[in-house]
Amino acid sequence: MVDVTAKSETTRIAVAEGSIKMSAEALALIEGNSNPKGDVFSTAELAGTIGAKRTSDLIPLCHPVGLDHVTVRAVAVRDLPGVRITAQTKAVGRTGVEMEALTAVAVALLTVYDMVKSAGHDLEIGNVRLLQKAGGASGDWHRSHRGSTGREEDQR
Repeated sequence: MVDVTAKSETTRIAVAEGSIKMSAEALALIEGNSNPKGDVFSTAELAGTIGAKRTSDLIPLCHPVGLDHVTVRAVAVRDLPGVRITAQTKAVGRTGVEMEALTAVAVALLTVYDMVKSAGHDLEIGNVRLLQKAGGASGDWHRSHRGSTGREEDQR
């Protein structure tokens, strides 16, 4: 692992998102809370929170971080159709919490996949990405919206 003992402790915040596409029928099961495995949104949010807390157990060389706050939200997106997961992580420490936010999203999405696969395997997880980070020596960073070039550009 990278030696972070010389770094000062600062408030670290990260926000990540991702989505899973599925059939309209599978999404209807989720929205109607009639999925055979239970409440998909609550289960995915809880799984994402657990994932954030276990990040250093899953990602080699990732520092264990004492998270002070984790929020995971699962929402239906009918235009996909599918579910979007957003996670925010927060800690006071010497290293960032980006990996924790990304892991929360990934674990929540995998949980949705597991819970709806009985409705069909035409599921696609994608667009897992960091939206913003704050704190630390590198400063704040926000993913910008697509500009005139059609490409996303980073903002510091």
